[in-house]
Amino acid sequence: MKRREFITLLGGAALATPVAAQAQRPARIGFLGFGTAAATADRVEALRAGLRDLGYLEGKNIVIDFRWADVVDSLRELAAELVRENVDVIFATSSTEVEVARQATTTIPIVFSTHFDPVGTGHVSSLARPGGNITGLAALAPHSPVLRAIEIAGLNLGVLLQLTPVRTVEEFEGAFATMTKERVDAIFVVASSLTGRGRAAPMLLAELAMKHRLPSMFGYKASVVAGGLMSYSPNHVELTRLAATYIDKILKGAKPADLPVEQATRFELVINMKSAKLLGLTIPPTLLAFANEVIE
Repeated sequence: MKRREFITLLGGAALATPVAAQAQRPARIGFLGFGTAAATADRVEALRAGLRDLGYLEGKNIVIDFRWADVVDSLRELAAELVRENVDVIFATSSTEVEVARQATTTIPIVFSTHFDPVGTGHVSSLARPGGNITGLAALAPHSPVLRAIEIAGLNLGVLLQLTPVRTVEEFEGAFATMTKERVDAIFVVASSLTGRGRAAPMLLAELAMKHRLPSMFGYKASVVAGGLMSYSPNHVELTRLAATYIDKILKGAKPADLPVEQATRFELVINMKSAKLLGLTIPPTLLAFANEVIE
């Protein structure tokens, strides 16, 4: 089977300064995005909706300062800009954005919403006691690097894993060509900032999977909507909406170090039956019964 490389980065931070006393001016949230605003519109709106539900109105008592980058090097400079502008909180969706924000500041609170391994990457000391200036919601929390966790699962299932790492969207096609040459039977694409970037990456991955006639399991529903076979994942948009509660608590004086990281508790299985038929696969009725959504 095939899987995607998960970026493992080291982290650590210090305490944050409460901003509850700064009621005389709108709170400033720095939104650090990997990709484009258009491609991440659903998550942007989810965060805005979550903040509105808590009484925050843009332009009145809150300002969201957006920064977008397509490459990590540019993301680092944008994180530094937000720090120089002394925003009250930095919202950094997942591990990639969190790491560059962590490198830029050890004092400004950083909130994430879909981090896959905050403990394993060193971004928090523990889920219960983050211990620094970083906290939020975890899409998964295996307490060990994701790659190792999947290797263990493969051994337990008796499945031989063929690891094919990629670092850019441009490498996707070559990776699929390599897998086809090596006659893999199916692929497992791990969710990451790269494989879920906007709409383009999930769509391209789904198209390549069908082009090479490979049954596919994804970490993002978007790839299944685009034609991939299956996905199993938390609702990333909902997790982003819930991140607003962390921002609210921090603006009211809570320290990130004392706000436990919440784990996703609901996971959705989505199956594309049209793709299954095109691949000549029969999905067992027992598996269909577990599906949260079946795309005909």
